[in-house]
Amino acid sequence: MKNAFEGLTSNPVWKWFEALTQVPRPSGSEQKAIEFFERFCTTHGFAVRKDKVGNLVICVPGSKGREKEPVLVLQGHMDMVGEKNEDVAFNFETDPIQVWRDGDWLKARGTTLGADNGIGLALAMALATDPTVSRPPLEILCTVDEERGLTGAFNLEPGFVTGRRMINIDSEEEGTVFVGCAGGGDTQCHFPLEFSELPDKWTGIKVKVFGLAGGHSGLNIIENRANALKLLATILVESCPTEEFSLCSFLGGDKHNAIPREATAIVAGSADLADRIRTAVERLRPGFLSEYGKTDPKLDVQISAAGVTDGLSFDDSVRFLSLVLALPHGVDAMSRDIPGLVETSSNLAKVGWGEDSALVHNSSRSSVASALARMRTRVAAAGRLAHADVRQLTGYPGWQPNMDSALLAKARSLYEASTGKTARVTAIHAGLECGIIGEKYSGMDMISIGPDMHGVHSPDERLSIPSTERFYSFLKALVAKI
Repeated sequence: MKNAFEGLTSNPVWKWFEALTQVPRPSGSEQKAIEFFERFCTTHGFAVRKDKVGNLVICVPGSKGREKEPVLVLQGHMDMVGEKNEDVAFNFETDPIQVWRDGDWLKARGTTLGADNGIGLALAMALATDPTVSRPPLEILCTVDEERGLTGAFNLEPGFVTGRRMINIDSEEEGTVFVGCAGGGDTQCHFPLEFSELPDKWTGIKVKVFGLAGGHSGLNIIENRANALKLLATILVESCPTEEFSLCSFLGGDKHNAIPREATAIVAGSADLADRIRTAVERLRPGFLSEYGKTDPKLDVQISAAGVTDGLSFDDSVRFLSLVLALPHGVDAMSRDIPGLVETSSNLAKVGWGEDSALVHNSSRSSVASALARMRTRVAAAGRLAHADVRQLTGYPGWQPNMDSALLAKARSLYEASTGKTARVTAIHAGLECGIIGEKYSGMDMISIGPDMHGVHSPDERLSIPSTERFYSFLKALVAKI
């Protein structure tokens, strides 16, 4: 198999990114990544600090003549979202990412690539080791468990970072400078499950919705991509509007910050149940294609026989499916200040099916704190109406834009001088760590930038090679001018 990085090694960024793709680092299992960065520090003689949760600060001396300048923080996270296609055999805890090149793009074979945020850390490592870079003293802040809940950022302690100007390299649009982000919070509805034995003549049917695009629940929510959990619940309700049936299992989705791509249910009913489900699918298909044909062209439904002996009562089955359908999902409001920016949204993220309860997990976001609170209240209300046990998880703050930022002014002027274009300055409908870091370290001047990436948090993730190389040249120039 041809090496995807062949011919790219003249740029130091690719050396480090290739090395990171060989380090298993799913969220919550970053020990191998921590050891990788500690070896990097040992090899290059950099001091490193590690805190109680595994966050690292790599201390890089300034270039000759710049040793005593104020510290610049470069920040990214070590973990990656571990998403794969169902037919791919892959263990994110042990297996290296299988990278391949598709023209000007780097992709992974059936899994997430990990450019979010591996490329950000690779860029920082290149700046630390490239002899052509003129830099002030750097602190490379590598956080853990960003994707599952910003755990590393939440556990940062006073004094761990000393710099008060920071470039977060965790954005995905070249030529865009992010100066704000949404806050967010998750809500869990624990739906009680009481199973009973099914009638003897009932048959079990497995229904699977698959082939959806999925994607980042903040960045891609504006595209109105299909949610597999919602479609599956719709199919089952349409299949049995009056006839009794039993829901035996229902699960789908994987990550709180990813739009569900697949969902599977097992239902039981009379002998004609499979025919009724097929009829409902054919009746719904034109509408699905009309709504999602452009965003989810591979959307499909599979129906097969399933062996099952017990399930929920008819009333509980309807109540559970009603909960899935009632929970808010998608864009709720657009920003009044920044055209085209989502202000408030919610993602029906995943359903887990246990022995005594089903866990229905919603992730909500907003750049307005009061709107976020109201959205989470709506989610909780739907859960309580379905007699679920509702638990609100700890949220995270947004990042308020500072249009007077000195770092922003420098980045804008340099981008225009080097490209002849005007940088786009905006906020992002996602939970960057900047909001938390800004609260932890008062007076931090921050921007968030990065090269072009698409499809993050899904197996469609891809990283632009030419954009990354242009971005590294810009980043080198920015660090030299700061």
